[in-house]
Amino acid sequence: MASRGSRWIVTEMVRNRSKSAQITRKGLEPSWARRNITYMPRPGDGAPRAVTLIPGDGIGPLVTGAVQQVMDAMHAPVYFETYEVSGKMQRVPAEVIDSVKKNKVCLKGGLATPVGGGVSSLNVQLRKELDLFASLVHCFNLPGLPTRHDNVDIVVIRENTEGEYAGLEHEVVPGVVESLKVITKFCSERIAKYAFEYAYLNNRRTVTAVHKANIMKLADGLFLESCREVAKKYPGIKYNEIIVDNCCMQLVSKPEQFDVMVTPNLYGNLVANTAAGIAGGTGVMPGGNVGADHAIFEQGASAGNVGNERLVLQKKANPVALLLSSAMMLRHLQFPSFADRLEQAVMGVIKEGKFRTKDLGGDSTTQEFLRESWATS
Repeated sequence: MASRGSRWIVTEMVRNRSKSAQITRKGLEPSWARRNITYMPRPGDGAPRAVTLIPGDGIGPLVTGAVQQVMDAMHAPVYFETYEVSGKMQRVPAEVIDSVKKNKVCLKGGLATPVGGGVSSLNVQLRKELDLFASLVHCFNLPGLPTRHDNVDIVVIRENTEGEYAGLEHEVVPGVVESLKVITKFCSERIAKYAFEYAYLNNRRTVTAVHKANIMKLADGLFLESCREVAKKYPGIKYNEIIVDNCCMQLVSKPEQFDVMVTPNLYGNLVANTAAGIAGGTGVMPGGNVGADHAIFEQGASAGNVGNERLVLQKKANPVALLLSSAMMLRHLQFPSFADRLEQAVMGVIKEGKFRTKDLGGDSTTQEFLRESWATS
């Protein structure tokens, strides 16, 4: 039988969990969320870690360079192995794949993807080659950045390896193209397990599966069936389902109702970009792709968006998304204090509002934003 003291502790944990969720959604940090108990590393945990760096196309070198400068300024225990890759290449070079497999972690700028003809997406190639089956995009209100909706805090978890992105399409006869959507029970269960595990480990309360099973009854039906089976193993987490078209309407009208969303491949891309636009724009939303052995961190939404030539020439690219993705990477590498410092510095600059890039309503350069970040880190 639980003692009176232990019952009080449990009651306080539940009460604080509810209060923490409410305060966090308002963009504030609850007092009990600050790290007061020290992080005790294992011997050797402070050894510098190698990270594969792919600057990418367009604004990619500008924003990845910004991350490198901040890491150096913080003396973060990471160093980069840089590889030049362009979206115009036929394939990701073998030495790049080998580097990611060796280092386990990669930071990547955007890789341009040709529309229509041309080579296949190198972003997709990386995900398949490394079996990065889960894409995670965190869309949330940043304190000091006004948006149409408040209290947005959505995590979109997307299956990354099959669905419409399988790339199985051919011309049956001239003028008729067949494109196959592949959904498997293995991949559906795997992404559902990851979504519920994420919710469980991150104090999230609801997982919503996005689908179109009213039309694609077998394919999306299998995805839903897999999600329902996994949901039974997590009775403490509420499980919902929503049709993708209704989901988009609900996102733009009442986004605060969503918590964690799990989706097949194509829907996840649409949902994540919509949620990012609602919460402040793709330039500020962090994300990453993870598998059993490897992880790639990049701008959360629109990974193929490499900006335009004017941004590159004026050096006014927004580094926020990749800086916050780098904070995610540091936590992944078990360097929590460096992640906290980086995230708090970026949030502080946005909240103060003096230095903002054009997409956030200002006219600052990438370097001006960085200098202010250094001052607060």
